[in-house]
Amino acid sequence: MKWRNSYALVAGCTVASLTVVDAQAQSAFAGFYGQVSTGYESNQLGSLSGSATNTPNQKTDTNRSAPSQTFGGAPLVLGAGYYWQANDKWLIGVGADYSALSQTTSPISVSDTNASGNNSLNSGETAKGNGLSVQLSNRFNLFITPAYAIDKDKLVYIKAGYSQVTAQYNRSTSLTRTANGVSTTTAATGGSQSSNQGGYLIGLGYKQIITSGLYGFVEANYMGYSAPSYSYSTYSPAAVSLGRSASERTVTTSFASLNSFQALVGLGYAF
Repeated sequence: MKWRNSYALVAGCTVASLTVVDAQAQSAFAGFYGQVSTGYESNQLGSLSGSATNTPNQKTDTNRSAPSQTFGGAPLVLGAGYYWQANDKWLIGVGADYSALSQTTSPISVSDTNASGNNSLNSGETAKGNGLSVQLSNRFNLFITPAYAIDKDKLVYIKAGYSQVTAQYNRSTSLTRTANGVSTTTAATGGSQSSNQGGYLIGLGYKQIITSGLYGFVEANYMGYSAPSYSYSTYSPAAVSLGRSASERTVTTSFASLNSFQALVGLGYAF
């Protein structure tokens, strides 16, 4: 009887100790979470190249170019996800986030030069398109996020996944030609086009519980996208003078690259 009582006591203590260890090992971040963050976002848009081609060609075809652009501001990023506890130190998570604010370049000046064999511009004459811009919006990320639990209330993690952003191309609103020191500005057709650029996301961060599920975090993300390109038809005075359609001028525009960086700080709640 004593032996049985002793065995029961030892078994009970063992189960209790394992339960305590398991409770201590459980991360406060296991399960669902929601969060919001802000900070600084920097976007890099590669140099612009393109052409404007008339049909038929009245020797007025031009090439277009502009330097690379860097622009940014304060984002507002909303996120949600779920962490599974793999063992006492590692968690595996999936998540999604959405950038609610748009970011727009400063007005871009586009230089026009004669295409080979064309003479739209006289020797010494320059032409620049004014008011062109690119706006980034509706960025969303889908990712996996392995995490290491420093202790039950602290977590470091990495992110890897897919990112998509809408890149809206706002055309030039005017054209300035300068010859012999005299500049003449005429209105352009303007308008805009949008394309969804897909790419990859990598990131890293740190989270710490403040109290009862509420946590603070810092995070850095890098997104690399496919290069945006656009093509459209617009007004051609030379074509109209020949009695042809007003949409005989085809403009193509390509940017060399597009990537973004975010440094974020925020608050969240682990359910």
